[in-house]
Amino acid sequence: MTYTGDVRPGDPADVRELDEVVLRKLAVGPAANNAYLLTCRRSGAQLLVDAADEPERLAALLRDASAGSRLDLVVTTHQHADHHRALASVVALTGAPVAAGDADADAIAAATGVHVQRRLHHGDTLTLGHLVLEVVALRGHTPGSVALVYREPEHVHADGAVAGRAHLLTGDSLFPGGVGATGGDEARFTALYRDVVERVFERFGDDSWVYPGHGADTTLGVERPHLAEWRARGW
Repeated sequence: MTYTGDVRPGDPADVRELDEVVLRKLAVGPAANNAYLLTCRRSGAQLLVDAADEPERLAALLRDASAGSRLDLVVTTHQHADHHRALASVVALTGAPVAAGDADADAIAAATGVHVQRRLHHGDTLTLGHLVLEVVALRGHTPGSVALVYREPEHVHADGAVAGRAHLLTGDSLFPGGVGATGGDEARFTALYRDVVERVFERFGDDSWVYPGHGADTTLGVERPHLAEWRARGW
């Protein structure tokens, strides 16, 4: 297994292998957006989080991960263009349905010409083969921003696996060092900070892994001591 937690455009994908899932991370496009491919190890089902850019590299990622280019679902974390520039191409290639937060779904469809078949709400679950992912709405960066949460099973066997640990794919709502941008809008910041604290930090343990929409990964344990600092500075 290789996993550094950080990739740059042009690098090969980082790969994390857990008991039930293989998670691949690939940075694409000029903004180094992180695209994540989750593969259920038992069924081969696959989910792509953010078809952000460079569709040819995303297609190669699919081919490397499975026999063919199987893709069961694309989740777009929010409506900003740098997170869905390759969406139409990926859907045309794979026929995969698309899911996004309800409040962002219309904007994504208008920008990409792709129908959003599933409109996500806080507390929804997505089934990927034998995996279950929880939807966590984190409002503020955009109205419909969503994160996905996968929990490792209570009995684990793979190297590096931790029973019950959460893995959070947070889009642009949570990064190392703070929450996502809210344009200097106090109401948007307050909403996002509240959701991140109540729906993420108050629910999940310090060993929970955070996979953001750009840049390196982090854990909740690393970020938790700085929550008051984030609130005081307002970003």
